[in-house]
Amino acid sequence: QVQLVESGGGLVQAGGSLRLSCAASGTIFSINTMRWYRQAPGNERELVAAITNDGSTAAADSVKGRFTISRDNAKSTVYLQMNSLKPEDTAVYYCNADVQGNPYRAYVSYWGQGTQVTVSS
Repeated sequence: QVQLVESGGGLVQAGGSLRLSCAASGTIFSINTMRWYRQAPGNERELVAAITNDGSTAAADSVKGRFTISRDNAKSTVYLQMNSLKPEDTAVYYCNADVQGNPYRAYVSYWGQGTQVTVSS
């Protein structure tokens, strides 16, 4: 089994910064794409940013230029550096990763429990 544990959320004023971390642990042979999603009250969960195992990244238009996704493969950890935060960034942020438990099995998608980010105006 695999666990994803997020940390780094909290309350910050508009214009401030936060850095989220998500560490994967358990039976891991390989991790492919890692992603950050967010979900605000009353809204659907949306993809914020993604990074492949070779470091290619993509981000939603709403966060481009403000958020940066990165990963440390040796630590099985993905990060989300969030700068110039806005009240509309307020949401629960979830980590997601495609993990292969051994070389003979398919990749399985796992989710973290979420971490709250609140941006005050």
